[in-house]
Order: sequence, then C-alpha cells, then structure tokens
Amino acid sequence: MQMPVPDPAVIARKARLVARLRQVLPDDAVIDDPGSLRVYECDALSAYRCPPLAAILPRTTAEVSAALRICWEEGTPVVPRGSGTSLAGGAMPTADCVILGVARMNAVIETDYGNRFIRVQSGRTNLSVSGAVEAEGFFYAPDPSSQLACAIAGNIAMNSGGAHCLKYGVTTNNLLGVTLVRMDGTVVTLGGPWGEPSGLDLLGVVCGSEGQLGVVTEAWLRILPKPEGARPVLIGFASNEVAGECVADIIKAGILPVAIEFMDRMLIRVCEDFAHAGYPDCEALLIIEVEGSDAEIDEQLAAIKTIARKHAPLALEEAADEAQAKRIWLGRKSAFSAIGKISDYMCLDGTIPVSSLPYVLRRIGELSQEHGLAVGNVFHAGDGNMHPLILYDANKPGDLETCERMGADILKLCVEVGGCLTGEHGVGIEKRDLMGVQFSPADMEAQMRVKDVFDPKWLLNPAKVFPLETSAARRAG
Repeated sequence: MQMPVPDPAVIARKARLVARLRQVLPDDAVIDDPGSLRVYECDALSAYRCPPLAAILPRTTAEVSAALRICWEEGTPVVPRGSGTSLAGGAMPTADCVILGVARMNAVIETDYGNRFIRVQSGRTNLSVSGAVEAEGFFYAPDPSSQLACAIAGNIAMNSGGAHCLKYGVTTNNLLGVTLVRMDGTVVTLGGPWGEPSGLDLLGVVCGSEGQLGVVTEAWLRILPKPEGARPVLIGFASNEVAGECVADIIKAGILPVAIEFMDRMLIRVCEDFAHAGYPDCEALLIIEVEGSDAEIDEQLAAIKTIARKHAPLALEEAADEAQAKRIWLGRKSAFSAIGKISDYMCLDGTIPVSSLPYVLRRIGELSQEHGLAVGNVFHAGDGNMHPLILYDANKPGDLETCERMGADILKLCVEVGGCLTGEHGVGIEKRDLMGVQFSPADMEAQMRVKDVFDPKWLLNPAKVFPLETSAARRAG
C-alpha cells in the first residue's frame, strides 16, 4: 500500500506556526511530534479520533493570549481542552487545529471565606476546588461524576451539573466571573466576585458556550458552608416506570432533597460489583439524599418514605453510617467507568420534564428492543437529566451506526416530551446534527450571530454545536 505524500505547503505552514508558538511559550509547552499528539486525538467520546496539527500547554493568561493571537494571525483553528472528559466530543480536534490544553493552569489565586468565593485557574479539577476550602468548612457545589478529573474550564464550557445540582444548581448558578481570552488574544473580564455589573449578562452567554466564544483562563466560583449533616436512602422498585412515578410524586409534593439519582438493574449490578455499596436486588433503584440537622434529615426522610411506600418498594434502607454513605456515592459516581468494564457504550444526555419519566423510560425500553442494543439507565432523576448508556460492540461492523441511530431516537424523544438535547454534557459533535430537532433556523441564526461577534473568523472549536451545512458559509470565511 502506497502511503500518501505529505503536502509541502502544509508541512511548511505547520513549521512556521510551531516556530512562532515557541517564541512566546516555553519549549515544553509546544507539542508537535505525531506520537505525543495521539494523546489529544479524542476526548471521552472515543469512538471518533483525529490527531491535531499541534498542541500547546500554557501556564498563564498572558501565554494563552499570545498563543491565540498567533493562531488568529495564521488562520489556524484552536480547540480548547480541559481534562478531555467530554462525552459529547467537545474537545475533538480537527486535523488542521491546535489543541489548547489548560491542564497546567491549576493554581488557586485567591480565597475569600468572608465573601464566600474562590478564584482559580481554569485547569484546576472540580474536586480539588472543594479540597482547597474543606479545612475551613466550605465546598464547591457542582459535582459531575468525573469531578476527580474534569477541569473547571470544561465545567464552564458545558455548564456541568452533577448529582447534587437538584438543590444547588449547575455551574452557571455557582459561577461569579471569568477571565476570557478571545481568539484574537484580547483579554476580558466578565463578572467577578461581586457578581455581574449592570449591562448585558455576557457571563451567562459564555457559560455553556462550549469553547465557541473564547478560552476561560480564570474563574471566580461561589463556595458554600458544608451542611451540618447528610444521609442517603436506597429505595428499590420492581420496575423503572414505578421508580419514575415515585420521583414525580416526590417533586410534586414540594420536597427538595439534595439529590435524587436513578439506576436500573444493569447499572445496579455493575456499580455494586465495583463499590460493594449494599445496593438491593431490584429492577430500579433511587438514591435520595437529604441534608441538614439530624431533626431536619429525619423529617425529610419520613416524608419521602411515606411517598415511596405508596409505590410498593422492594427495599427501603437508610445508610447506616458515613462509610456506607460514601460507598453508595462511590458506586453512583463510578457508573460510567464501571459499565466500561463490560462493554463499549455511548452515554446520552437528554433532559425531560420529571412528570414524563415513566413514559420516557418505557419508550427507551421499546427503542432498545427495536434497535437490538441493550441500554442501561443512570441519571439525575430529580431534574430529569437522563443518561441512557447504549451498549454496542466497537469491533462489530454496523454496531456503532445502529447505536448512533438509537441515540438520535432517544434524544428526539426527549425533545418531543418538552425536554432538550442536553443537560450538562453539551452538544459537541455528538448532537450537532440534531440541533434542528430543537431549534428553528432562526433560532440557530441568532446563536451563530453571537459567535460572529466573539469569533468573527470562526476559528474557535470548529465543526461543533451547529450542523455543518448550517455553519458552512461562516466556517469558510
């Protein structure tokens, strides 16, 4: 087989770009050899891969600004990357792009307990933000399952949530301000420790923009006092639909637990094997956690148990101690890695009204039969953020394509019942071609005009979010 001959013009362009980047960055911050670049050829949506032209690892806002200015002048696309945990292909490279990784930007810049905020570089991991303030009795509320690894930069890009977002909200509810570097190297501050000043809420525009508008290098985050106590309860049911009905009734009753998490039999089994949390043998499991004083916890759990008993639970068990509570949450937060031990899978992220849970769970089961692929369900039930895991065999011809079709059908179902395509994973490349299911051409045009203002050349995170045919003219310049 004859290997393709490299284009001399492409080789010369890459050499010029890399040489210019090395003039403004430390030598170890510029990566261009093919072997090292394989690390960056995909994110957690590993079914799709493409090595980038180069990768850079700056340590400061000034270095990010200088590097972006060079790429802007050279007309080179840039893909911002946090820790690469995106499940929607948010950090997927193109062959002509530079990956800008913020992993080395992980410092705590300022902590103010009196005013309840922390300022960090955006490469700091989610869990380490709480680690920086826990000795003083504080924590950072958003807690994605990947919080041990995921970066604040990615959390802001995707407006990430987590198991406890039912009470505390998602990233946008806990983000006070950012330092943002635009594609031309301009550095701007949006918001700050005292909140957004009068004028347009540009901080709200940036949070959830998937790296389309700029690179976040620093963030002011809200920190909260730790609750006096917390206790999870396990409630097992005979079917997914009954568990969904119980969730709907709890929300309808006006009870606000800190978390309501759902797992079906497949996920119960694999997570129990991993964490040995004492999950009961049942078809569907709810993990419901409440917090406060002992009296408040007892009162809330009593009300929840009363509602649960109306649905004939197969199991109803409170965590016996803090050690068991930690194992319960270890199992839930390890769900994605645990299922990965037994199969290739694609994780979806549609959001639905809580009242639609029983119907949607039933339809997902029917779609599993129609497409011939198993599906496991684990999700934030309290706010209807679904995470169906479709199992497939990456080595079986046609299986990935079947998985994609089934995934599209599930996401269309979410929109059909009044929900949306994504709750916290983002659109990326995974849902890009489904945007027309939720948004009209006029809706997408309005969103693309915002990108026109922040990134006129459309060089930031190319080929993401918007359907390719919809954004083709803009991406072509």
